[in-house]
Amino acid sequence: MTKKKVKRKVKRKVRKKEQVADLDPQSVFHFGEDEQGLDRFDALSKENGSRTWSALQLMDLLGYSSWDSFRQVINKAATACMTINASVQENFQDLGHDYKLSKFACYLVSMNGDPRKPGVAQAQGYFAAIAEAFQKYISGAEDVERVETRQRLTESEKSLSSTAAAHGVVHYGFFADKGYLGLYNMRLKELRKFKGDPSGGKRPLLDFMNRRELAANQFRVTETEARIAQGGLQGQSQLERAALSVGKAVRDTMMKAGGVAPENLPLGTDIKKVRSDLKRTHKGLKKADDTKKLEE
Repeated sequence: MTKKKVKRKVKRKVRKKEQVADLDPQSVFHFGEDEQGLDRFDALSKENGSRTWSALQLMDLLGYSSWDSFRQVINKAATACMTINASVQENFQDLGHDYKLSKFACYLVSMNGDPRKPGVAQAQGYFAAIAEAFQKYISGAEDVERVETRQRLTESEKSLSSTAAAHGVVHYGFFADKGYLGLYNMRLKELRKFKGDPSGGKRPLLDFMNRRELAANQFRVTETEARIAQGGLQGQSQLERAALSVGKAVRDTMMKAGGVAPENLPLGTDIKKVRSDLKRTHKGLKKADDTKKLEE
């Protein structure tokens, strides 16, 4: 390493210490370099074979005061990471008292944060600006949350299927259809036609539902399973009535809260495309960090 490179590296470390001392989300989360030629967010990273950020420090920047609450956001982000087959261990290094996060992990955490918090909104804007550099590979906050919610819903449906079978359901399709009938006032086949199913019935309609609609179905599925277990219900007819009843209850809650019937909620981007975009985002952020390391 030349003397010039060593001197530049020392200067960067000094600047890094100065900027870490002043954790202001508005000044940290911005696209591009400051007047000294150093990105403030990158200045908070640590290098030990790879560039990582402290989850505790990110928690402060995003405006969270409770570690337990923030860990829930991290867990959601890690689930999204897992669904695209990116290494959770590589991107979320658990230290027990903290996490070492890759830039991709910081992105996922920020996108899964509460946008009502100014720090979260600032971070989401920062990563949205980076999207321009990656040809808009980065998906919006809602799409990133949809990936995690869709994964949880898949797991919940598997659990409900198992519970329903154990309680005497023979025709699961009929049982599941009652849940849709309760929530949407129409059966799944009718719902596909009403919403204009982009897959033409070849894929789960859930893959195209927006975040709010997915969350409603997640609640419907988990509450149906709870009703079956707690009520000691048995047999096809009893469980179908339970699925219909819970679906109607969720529908009523949605109508009271927002006044929009679930069948009238707009569809979202194909979840497969969102996952594909996240994979490219992961590669893009990693490549960008590797390039910066070589430059330094």
